[in-house]
Amino acid sequence: MIIFWFKEAFKSISRAKSSFFLTLISLTLAVILIEASITALKLSEIFQKTIKSNINVSLFIKDPFNENNIKDYKSELSRKNYIKSVKYVSKDEAAKSFIRETGEDFREILDYNPLPASFVAKLNTDVISKDSLNSVINNLSSLKWVDEVVFKDSFVYRLLSYLEAGKNYLFITTAILILIAVYLVYSTIKLITNNRMKELETMKLVGAKLSTIKMPIILNGLITGLLASIISIAVYYFISIQVDQYYLVNKFITANKYFYVATLLIIGPVLSFLVTVYSLRKITLKI
Repeated sequence: MIIFWFKEAFKSISRAKSSFFLTLISLTLAVILIEASITALKLSEIFQKTIKSNINVSLFIKDPFNENNIKDYKSELSRKNYIKSVKYVSKDEAAKSFIRETGEDFREILDYNPLPASFVAKLNTDVISKDSLNSVINNLSSLKWVDEVVFKDSFVYRLLSYLEAGKNYLFITTAILILIAVYLVYSTIKLITNNRMKELETMKLVGAKLSTIKMPIILNGLITGLLASIISIAVYYFISIQVDQYYLVNKFITANKYFYVATLLIIGPVLSFLVTVYSLRKITLKI
C-alpha cells in the first residue's frame, strides 16, 4: 500500500506539472519568508544583547582618598550582583586618556592633576531597564566614598528603548508574514485539490479507502515541501557567499549555519504537511 501511495504521488506530479511547480514556488517563498522573519528576530536579540553587555557606569572617587583603600572599594563593588566587572582608573590614567581624546595637555598650564580617580563598572544585562538602572545609579551614589555616578551611555539607552519597541513591531510583522506564507500555500494546494475533485470522486465510486485518496496527496505535499526546503538552503548558501566580505554578517551566518540549515529543512515538509492535511479535511467518503 505504501508503494502504491508513492507511485500515485509521483504520478500526480507528472500529470500536473504546472500545479506542482506553482506549489513548489509558493512553498519556497513561504519557507524563505518564515526563515527571514526568524533571522530578523534573532539579529534583533543579538544586537540588543551586545549593546547591553557594553553599557558602563563611571563612579568618581571623592578627594582626598587613600590609595590603600582602592582594593576595598573595588571589592565592595564586585560583591554587588548587578555589577559584572570593575576597572580602576587612576588619576594618571584619567589624565592620559583626556590628553589622548582631546589633544590638549592641561599639565602645561596647571601644576596638578584636577581629574578624579574612578571606577568603570560594567553592568549585568538583566538590570538594563529604565527602573532598574535608575535604582542601580541611586544605590551606587549612596556609597560614602563615591563623589558622583555618571552614566555616559544615555544615547545607547535610548537606542535600547527604540529596539525594544521595534522588536514588538517585528513580532507583529513576522506573524503577518507567516500568515501570508501559510495562506499562499493553502490557496495553491486547495486549487490543485479542486482541480482533481472529479478524479477523487471517481475513486470514491470504485470503493477506494479514504487513506488511498488522501495519502498520495499528502505525500505529494511532503515531497514538494522537501524540495522547497532544498531550494531555500541553496538560496541561503548563495546569500552566504554574497555577504562573505562583510565580517560581522558572515560571522553571524557561520555561527548559526547548522541552525538555519536544520530549520530550513524542517519548515518546508512540516508546513506542507499541515496545510495539506487541513486542505483535505472536508474530503470524506460521502458521495
